[in-house]
Formats: sequence, C-alpha cells, structure tokens
Amino acid sequence: MQFIDLQAQYQYLKERIDIRIDRVLNHGKYIMGPEVHELETKLAEYAGVKHVITCANGTDALQLCLMTLGIKPGDAVFCPTFTFFATAEVIALAGAVPVFVDSDESTFNICPFDLEKQIDKVIGEGKLIPKAIISVDLFGLPANYSELERIANQYNLKLIEDAAQGFGGEIDGKKTGCFGDIATTSFFPAKPLGCYGDGGAVFTNNDEYAELVRSFRVHGKGQDKYDNVRIGMNSRLDTIQAAILLEKLAEFNDELSARNRIASVYNKSLCSDYLVPKVPNGYRSSWAQYTLVSEKRDSLMAALKEQGIPTMIYYGCCMHQQSAFANLGYQEGDFKIAERLSKQVFSLPMYPYLPEDQIDVVTKVLTEI
Repeated sequence: MQFIDLQAQYQYLKERIDIRIDRVLNHGKYIMGPEVHELETKLAEYAGVKHVITCANGTDALQLCLMTLGIKPGDAVFCPTFTFFATAEVIALAGAVPVFVDSDESTFNICPFDLEKQIDKVIGEGKLIPKAIISVDLFGLPANYSELERIANQYNLKLIEDAAQGFGGEIDGKKTGCFGDIATTSFFPAKPLGCYGDGGAVFTNNDEYAELVRSFRVHGKGQDKYDNVRIGMNSRLDTIQAAILLEKLAEFNDELSARNRIASVYNKSLCSDYLVPKVPNGYRSSWAQYTLVSEKRDSLMAALKEQGIPTMIYYGCCMHQQSAFANLGYQEGDFKIAERLSKQVFSLPMYPYLPEDQIDVVTKVLTEI
C-alpha cells in the first residue's frame, strides 16, 4: 500500500498527458509557452478570480506576494505556528518578523481569537509594524475567512491565503484562491492539484498586484526581460508542467469527489474510536491529508506499519520550536493547542485512486486496534 500513489493517477491520464507533453516537445517553447498562458486562464476561471500568475513553486508564490505587498524589515507578519516551514520562511526572507499564532482546536487552522491576541500584543509592544496575515488552508480545509477578513480590515492588515494544501476547497461555493487580498497555491506532486515537478501560482483580483507579480517573477522586468525596473527573481513555471496540469485540472473535480468519498468512509468507520477531522457547515475540503488525533499516535503508527499501512506526521514540530526561529524568544507552552497537535496528529493514505479494498484494510486495522 502507498501513502500517495502518483503512478495510479498517471496511468489513468497517461494518454492525455503524453499527448500534451508531445505537443510541447514539438513546438519547443519550454519556458512561458502557450500552455502556461492557457493554464493561467483556466485556473482563474476555476477559482473565480481575475488574475492567475504561475511561478516555479509554492514557496516562490508566497515570496512574490510579500514582495508585491512591500513587506520589509521592521514589519510583523502573522502566521500559524502549526504549518509547513515555507509559510514562515518567506517572512524571514523578506526581512520581516514572523509572529506565530495558535491553532483552532477543531479545524487545526489558524485561530482567529489568538490572532487578535497576537496583533494586540505586537501593537502594545510597539517594536514592529503589523502589516499582513498569512493564513494556511491546512490539510485541504479552508481557514475561517469571514473572521480573518474581519480582523484584517479592523487592523488594516493585508490577508494572504496560502492554499498550497487547500486548492479545490470551498466556503459557501467560493473556491480557495479567491480569499483575502492575494492567494497562492503549490503544484508539488503530492498536492491535490500537482504536477510532475515543482510549480506554484498566485491568485488575485487586484490589477496592480497582478502586474507586480508578473514583473517580479521575471527579474523585475518592465516592457521586456531586458528592461528591469525593479529587483525581482527568476520564478517561471515550465511549459511541460503546465501541459501536465491542464489535463489534471480537467479531471480535478472528479478527483475531489473521490477524495471526499474516501474521507466520508474513513469518518464513518472511525468516528466511534478516534477524533476524526471536522468540516464546518458550508465548507468543503480538498483533503490534501486525512489526519487523525490520538494520544497513542506512536503505537498506532507502529501497528499500522506492521500491517503494511503507511502513515505520515504533518507536522511534528511547530514553527516556534524550529531552530531557525530560536532567536524570536518563544517558549514551550506558548501555543498549547498547536504543540499538542504536533505530538498527536498522524495522516492516513489519501489519494483519489485509493482502491476500495485498501480503504477497508486501513479502517479494519484501526478499529481492531
């Protein structure tokens, strides 16, 4: 059994993907070729935004957002402590200070209540200028954007949606990628919509932001790539990856339905014995991961491994506990919910082509344990 079987997806889409790749090899426009522009248009239609600008990876997408928003040294950017390192890494790369926020106990996403607490603390200390919030759609579930947008407006902060795991999720019919001032996603192979390499994208309805991102991703270009009007970076999506993503996007809704069906089976079979993921009313998850919480995580994972069932931990170390951020002065116990989650969460196999008999094996072993 595999945790994520990318080969199963490729075999299902093989003929269509191979045709797309052959077209790229034949026209030879490997960088910023026509498939890149086609993908950006279709992603914008899917997410319901005016602009999508692709780039080299999801981390670059976040960095491009911070550059676009003018984040600089002396600024404070608020983000969850229970997340992947890139979310906080880009803040430090911009010279700003990441200010960490605890998790919501039921959704694992950034806690609006603690967010306000951390903003007020920074304002009270007067050492940093609060500038932005990066919210992560963790494990596929969109964050609480009604509350986050209210807080951002109240404190005059920019809101960045990190939908690297959450692309395909929804709140009341609105898709991830359309929340906040600007949003990002990742096309890393294991993501809900993944390519066969690295890739990412920025989403926005703001014309000025879109123009800046397009400039920053190609060395700060102006009229052309030899007219450099600002300091940028080199972050373009390869045409072959765009071609692959076009075929995957065409199948994406069916794959999301399969992910939700598998999650429903897991929930129904395991809810009596385990703390299963909760999806609030009006929300839809894209189920990048299916994650359980248990104080007996290590013994459960060992028992599953004995039966040939792979599991993973996302994430075993919070951001405020990372050595790279030791200079920020956080202590054990500062974020009790996130710290507890990091010691108790573990994820089960989850991908659209997970066979029914393997789902049955996972649930049977867990209920027997």
